[in-house]
Amino acid sequence: MPPPSALENFEKLLAAGKDSALLRFSLGNEHLKAGDAPRAAEHLARAVALDPDFTAAWKLYGKALATAGRDAEAVAAYNTGIAVAGKRGDKQAEKEMRVFARRLQKAASESGSETQ
Repeated sequence: MPPPSALENFEKLLAAGKDSALLRFSLGNEHLKAGDAPRAAEHLARAVALDPDFTAAWKLYGKALATAGRDAEAVAAYNTGIAVAGKRGDKQAEKEMRVFARRLQKAASESGSETQ
């Protein structure tokens, strides 16, 4: 029998009542790697609710939402993450989220002009 996966281990911790922002971030990351963006977004939403200053969680939350096709929500998550990163002095994360948000906004405006 193979050893339990990271995802299985994280799910066991959650089931045991060990809920935390870091655990939810880890679960979101594993679900995203497994291709389940909607489930990843659920865990990451909980991570940022538990720790609103968790810059990396905001960045991954935006990515999960974008991967799930929820672009407007992804831009909103990135914008919140940009504000958090700015407040915390996390310049690299702030810069990355600005780029991701800008790409989503550009894609939305381009697809909007094609449908008019």
